[in-house]
This record gives sequence, C-alpha cells and structure tokens, in this order.
Amino acid sequence: MPELPEIETILRGLGPALVGHRIAAVTVHDHRLRGGVAAGFAGRLTGRRIEALGRRGKYLLATLDDGWCWLMHLGMSGQLLLGAADGPARPHDHVHVILDDGRILVYHDPRRFGRMAVVDRAQLERETGAGIDPLVDDLTAAALFQMTRRRRTSIKALLMDQRRVAGLGNIYVNEILFRAGVRPRRRAGMLTRAACGRIVTATHRVLAEAIRRGGSSIADYRDGFGRAGRFQQRHRVYDRAGLPCRRCGHPIRTVVIVGRSSFYCARCQR
Repeated sequence: MPELPEIETILRGLGPALVGHRIAAVTVHDHRLRGGVAAGFAGRLTGRRIEALGRRGKYLLATLDDGWCWLMHLGMSGQLLLGAADGPARPHDHVHVILDDGRILVYHDPRRFGRMAVVDRAQLERETGAGIDPLVDDLTAAALFQMTRRRRTSIKALLMDQRRVAGLGNIYVNEILFRAGVRPRRRAGMLTRAACGRIVTATHRVLAEAIRRGGSSIADYRDGFGRAGRFQQRHRVYDRAGLPCRRCGHPIRTVVIVGRSSFYCARCQR
C-alpha cells in the first residue's frame, strides 16, 4: 500500500501540474471502489478549478474552488497518472479526469481498494483519521511518550494506527523501529522517554530519505508520471527475512503482528 512517502512524492510531482487548472470532464468506468464512487461524483468535479493540492496521512486532497475537497486514497494497488489524453487505455483504469488543457489524470487500481470522493472539508477528519501527521503536525518525543502511556498494544501496532499517527504503514514502521533500535513487539506502554525520542528521530529521518528517493516501489507503486521509487534499495529490514542485517550481519527475523509480517534484527533491536 502506498504510504506517506509515496503520497507525498505524488503530491510534490502533481501539485505544480494540477493547481490552477479546471476539470473539463470526468468519466467513471467502475464505481466499485472502496465505499463506492458516488453517483454524483463526476458532476461535483466537472467544471471545478483545483485551488490547492495537499495530503493528510495516506490521503491526497485537492481543494476545489467551491470549497469542497476531492479526496483520493490509492488503496493497495492504486496509481494516479497524469499524461496526454491520447495515451493507451489499460484494464483497471477506473476514473478519467480531463483537464482544461487536454491532459488526463487516470486512476488505475487492479484491486479496487482505493477511494474517490468529493467531501465537505468538515468531513475530512472522519475520512482520514485524527492521527498526528509526522510531516504536518508536531510529532515529538513527548507527544509519542504520552500516546503510549497505559497502552498494552505493541509499538508497531500503535504506530500503524491511523487514529494515532497518520500515514505510516508496514514498510516504514519496520524501517523506523530498526533505526530506533526498538523491537516491533515491544509493549508501547513500557517504552521509555528515550526510546520514544529515538523513534521520533528515526521517523523523521526515514520519511525524509524515502521522499528524496521517490518512495518504495515494492510492486504496483508509481509516482504521478509513472516513475518507480528507489527507497526499496535502502530498506534495512523490510522483506529481508533470513538475510544478514546490514549493520551487524545477524540474520533478519520475521514475526506476524496485527496480521502483517514484521522484520527485525534481534541484535540491533531490543
């Protein structure tokens, strides 16, 4: 699933290309996305000008000139691609948005787990969750320490909970906890202030590096112009079970936490 770095990469690429343009036409080829594409979706977008493009967690948010918000979530396998209107059509191209200059923005999603909606801005928190966004809000060691108090869940599960921290998923939580030296199964409520500080520092560093490298292309992810990310080449633990730790050489271990494979080094993480 595209996580915060992938959505931020798309935002930084598509923002200058979309903002200020008016939407000339919208075609929905398949309404069976997550939550369903509303019958009035195309009508709400058509004729509107994109005033700004932003992000909240894993959601891309386009502010429209009528004050409403076009909300986009890429689900597990979604791609949002901008190109010429005469480009070849592909299976699973579910939504076509034609701009006033003739270019077309295509939402492509083989699994159809993505979300497309036009919503009132007052509804955004209900849609995206109220978690702290590490790039937008003040994620500090003190804030994370307070968040973990009396929490019996694992630190990995807490960091992936979009009601607590917005935008992090399986790939980046594994990488963050490795760099922080904290095992993913550690009980959140038992973490010290120092450990929370290391996690926050690692969060900022991992996300910044991932964004510089265009995100992680494990399978389907591409940026808004079809380019693959490169951060997967720098993964320290994710999907490296049995391979030597890049820091100490000890084999990377794996364990399932909240239904997701978790990767860690038993020597480097405590």
